[in-house]
Amino acid sequence: MKLLTAIIKPFKLEEVREALSNIGITGLTVTEVKGFGRQKGHSELYRGAEYNVNFLPKVKIELAINDDMVDEVINILVHTAHTGTMGDGKIFVTQLEHVVRIRTGETDESAL
Repeated sequence: MKLLTAIIKPFKLEEVREALSNIGITGLTVTEVKGFGRQKGHSELYRGAEYNVNFLPKVKIELAINDDMVDEVINILVHTAHTGTMGDGKIFVTQLEHVVRIRTGETDESAL
C-alpha cells in the first residue's frame, strides 16, 4: 500500500478529482496549503502599493492506494494537473505499513 501526496494548483483540483473518480478512486483528502518552490512567490499591487507574496496558494491531495494502482494514479495526476508553467506541483509516494478503518475495524487493503 502506498500514500500518494500531490501538491497542485488549486484550480486543477476538480479536474484531478474527476479523473481519479473515473478509475475508481473513491476517497481522498484535500487540504488548502501555502508554499513556494522554484517560483519563489511574486509581487502584486494592491491599492497602489506593491507587496511580495512569498507563499502561494496550493492544494495538497492525499490518497491511500494499492501498490498495483501507483503508476496509473501518478500518470493521471501528472496529466491532469499539468499546466506547463512553473509551480505545477509535485507528487510524493510513501510506503504505508498499516491501515485501519475505524468504523469496521478492517485492516490494510480491505480498509482502503
